[in-house]
Amino acid sequence: MKRIILVGALVGAFAASSAFAQTGMSGNMSLGTVHIATNVTADGKPLSAGTYQVRLTTEEPKPAVGQTASAEQYVEFLKGGKVVGREVATVVTAEDIAKIAKGARPKPGTSMFQLLKGGDYGRVWINHHGTNYIINLPVKA
Repeated sequence: MKRIILVGALVGAFAASSAFAQTGMSGNMSLGTVHIATNVTADGKPLSAGTYQVRLTTEEPKPAVGQTASAEQYVEFLKGGKVVGREVATVVTAEDIAKIAKGARPKPGTSMFQLLKGGDYGRVWINHHGTNYIINLPVKA
């Protein structure tokens, strides 16, 4: 019985340290990097074409009526270690994305940028361990 408790404690400690290593002191979690191919805006601020680190914050916007609490979360775009933009990401599970997505989508651990039909919006799509984070950004002329 003591061995089972010890093994359980070790597994719990490992899981906690792994989660801490991913999120860091602030609670924000890195989702990866994305190359944005054109100038866009995030929360009204310009983001030039280029490569950005994207991280998930612990903040969630207030859900709309009928929407689950974790359906959207704020993400931050970083360049050179500094936050240069912030926007709301739609969070979609692996099970649900298969029902709604058509065409190319990123594999787990990768990201993609798509210019949407009409060219008015760009989509950052990050697949982080099977959970999809979709960020739609207006294109800036």
